[in-house]
Amino acid sequence: MKTTYQIDPAHSSAQFVIRHMMITNVRGGFTGVKGTVTWDPEHPADARIEAEIAADSLKTNDDQRDAHVKGPDFLDVAVFPAITFKSGKIAPQGEGELSVTGELTIHGVTREIGLRVEGITGEAKDLWGNSRIGASASTKIKRSDFGLLFNAPLETGGVLLGDELKLEIEVSLVKVS
Repeated sequence: MKTTYQIDPAHSSAQFVIRHMMITNVRGGFTGVKGTVTWDPEHPADARIEAEIAADSLKTNDDQRDAHVKGPDFLDVAVFPAITFKSGKIAPQGEGELSVTGELTIHGVTREIGLRVEGITGEAKDLWGNSRIGASASTKIKRSDFGLLFNAPLETGGVLLGDELKLEIEVSLVKVS
């Protein structure tokens, strides 16, 4: 039976990893994750996912860097306040795993991406009597595909930022119907 769940923003997150100065990975993330998932564990291919992330909820543990990434060189949150995802094709990939193809919009640019979803839990009651499920998702994208082109050459060769972003999403979903 299809059940509708809301993403719980207080217990969900979207994280990213990017190569910095060609020597280390830097992490950042967003806390403003919300959306709706329609799910039937007996028919996982019929699931539907719609999610939105508040771009200004970005945190990288450096206030100056956060302001730069939120600004016109990157996310331009004043013009593009949300990052969105809407699922298309969903295919089971084994016990508790799905391959989800959908449209990701960042910085006003929409591209089709694939997500690997795993760790889909069974339904459980929380302390307040709500029914919940959870899952993890991951993918890799090129930031240049979404118009995020800012970079700077390094004196020693190479560039300040890698093009590849690893995305890691954790969601806790609360049953609404």
